[in-house]
Amino acid sequence: MGSEKQRQQNQKLNSWRLYMTMPIISWALYDFANTIFSSNINTIFFPFYLQEVIGENEVLNQIASTFISYSNALASFFLVLFSPLFGVLIDRTGKKKKYIVIFTLVSVIATLFMGIFATSEISGNIMGLPLSLALVILCFIIAKFFYHSCLVFYDAMISDLGSKKEIPLISGFGVAVGYLGTLLGLTVYIFVGDNGFHEAFIPSALLFLLFSLPLFFFVKDKPFEVEQKKESFISGYKEIYQTFKEMKLYKSVFTFMIAYFFLNDAIATTIAMMAVYAKTIVGFSTGEFILLYLVSTVSSIIGSFIFGYVTKARGANKAVKYVGILLIVALIIATLAANEIMFWIAGSMFGIALGSMWVTTRAYIVELTPDHKRGQFFGLFAFSGKVSSILGPLLYGSITLIFADYGNLASRLALGSLLILTIIGLIIHARIKENED
Repeated sequence: MGSEKQRQQNQKLNSWRLYMTMPIISWALYDFANTIFSSNINTIFFPFYLQEVIGENEVLNQIASTFISYSNALASFFLVLFSPLFGVLIDRTGKKKKYIVIFTLVSVIATLFMGIFATSEISGNIMGLPLSLALVILCFIIAKFFYHSCLVFYDAMISDLGSKKEIPLISGFGVAVGYLGTLLGLTVYIFVGDNGFHEAFIPSALLFLLFSLPLFFFVKDKPFEVEQKKESFISGYKEIYQTFKEMKLYKSVFTFMIAYFFLNDAIATTIAMMAVYAKTIVGFSTGEFILLYLVSTVSSIIGSFIFGYVTKARGANKAVKYVGILLIVALIIATLAANEIMFWIAGSMFGIALGSMWVTTRAYIVELTPDHKRGQFFGLFAFSGKVSSILGPLLYGSITLIFADYGNLASRLALGSLLILTIIGLIIHARIKENED
């Protein structure tokens, strides 16, 4: 009995020693950094900015939702084209940090220009939009594209940081630290207030850059024997095509990729639209939504850390199912929310599901994929996620556009459509037998 207790204490001590190494802390701080961009730009202040500039009544609020959805969809379209090639590039060169650095800098610069153009007085119109607004939207699309491009390389880097048994714990630690970044990023709201949301763009870009620096300086790529054969970037599609021809060899991976498509569809669209939904449907003020976001972020931190251990103990397959069920319940409550209390409950549950989904899926990809094709599969999963990130916002935006004359009912119908996608994802995931993992 005493020896068993000692063994458990040693395991806990080893876990904390694992977290406290400089490469893992630096890797986790990049999650901290990019989550500031994700929450401040993608989820909160860019949607609020568009609503502030465009929305004046229920109908125009739905039009603002359409612009937000379509700009997210366009960024995802370019990711669909290139993310599989990024995965092939990882397998060919082993280089991850180089591209994380370059793509992060481009994303930061584009976000800085969002702030610059939002305050400019450029005259003229394009496609019916003021030129300054059109430039802000263009910079957002660029910033989001390169932010998500970084994540292909960043997620693949996790396999270099520990053993397969340690990966769930490292993944959970990274996501938990990442959501701490959300808490810091939200302090920008203190200086912005309830209008002039564009003032958050430049501080958010600088925070993104600042907390990316530890990874830039303290994380090294795993030694890799570079192939002598020189091939073009676009030729990576040939390798992807060959992998699809060998689909029977990787049946469980491809099945999970399809399931992930639907699960990510629901999550990515909810992230992009939750700010506007909370304000237009439930009547949250900006301050109330920020407080809700803080609470859901704390839920994400707790949930992601705990699910790192759940994934290790129960396996990634079961952990993904648990998270999917939690997501379904959260979406049902949010769609039917008749008062603020219901939305507080939904927001907290969604926070747990969101953080835990990143933990479980990232660990599951490492578990299912062979070493020599891991980069390619991370690229393909990014491809799957980004295709869904096109279709999800397009579906949401199209529903709000078609039913705009019905006011707030349009947004409820749009959010309800995500519930159906989540159920489909879980049904497909159930087809993976655990002995295939």
